[in-house]
Amino acid sequence: MRSYPSFRHDSFVNRFRTVLFDLDGTLVDQFAAIHRTHAQTREHFGFAAPTMDEVRRAVGGGLENAIAKIWHHENEELIPEAARVYREFWPKNMFFELKLMPGARELLVALKTRGVQSAVLTNKHAPSSRELLEHLGVAKFLSGIFGAGDTPWLKPQIEFTQYALRALGAEVETSCLIGDSTYDVETGKTAKLKTFCVTTGTHSAEELVEAKADGVYASLAELGRVELGV
Repeated sequence: MRSYPSFRHDSFVNRFRTVLFDLDGTLVDQFAAIHRTHAQTREHFGFAAPTMDEVRRAVGGGLENAIAKIWHHENEELIPEAARVYREFWPKNMFFELKLMPGARELLVALKTRGVQSAVLTNKHAPSSRELLEHLGVAKFLSGIFGAGDTPWLKPQIEFTQYALRALGAEVETSCLIGDSTYDVETGKTAKLKTFCVTTGTHSAEELVEAKADGVYASLAELGRVELGV
């Protein structure tokens, strides 16, 4: 499912030497654990658990922003404390029904085999991100894992992307970003990166096209074939 035409994949061979991946909804499916933890956090304060759809729609902009969205921006004075409670629940839940997105391992292996470096750029807590990618056995295919707490910045701030590119020794012209949300599109556009999206996460194809992603696909496998030539 391409939402609009892209270039032939053979024109992309060796074009990208660095690929930055979002995490939740792009490389991994951790929504069950995230939903469980938000539900426990809400219940801790005496509120009803959110729906899975509410949680999916909130992910991507950092924990505090997600809590504000799930709580419909009510009781905002409780958000810092709610974030603290969420982080206390999280370690017990983080591996609950955790899995890689279909095609994720194969794409990371193929890129590494071709000499293309892959890295994660996420607003998820950095230590948790590294732990779950180790647990899933794919950290070894990554040249870097950059997350919340590694810098003062988060996506879509350009400083966060620039920090990751510098650490990787990468150039904008030969790098791209793959994500699943309008946050990712904004991140890529702000940093002048080609930005491709999959519809396996938080946003629909229509929303991603409207945000002006450079390509929108139903899966990582399709995206890899068309945009990365693998």
